[in-house]
Amino acid sequence: MNLDRSVLTFAGTMVLVSVALGHFVSPWWLLLTAWVGIMLFQSGITGFCPMAFVFKILGIKPGNAFK
Repeated sequence: MNLDRSVLTFAGTMVLVSVALGHFVSPWWLLLTAWVGIMLFQSGITGFCPMAFVFKILGIKPGNAFK
């Protein structure tokens, strides 16, 4: 799995987990969904993704979208 797929998989997982927690535990967990959306929007505009930076440090091979 390359860096691009890792970031998208992580973001999708975080959205699904936060929606489930928002439904079953507390609606405040939906703020995590909003945060993931904001970070995806920001990375689309600037080209910088904090999670991609972390995955790069962990040694995941680069993809095409995040540098």
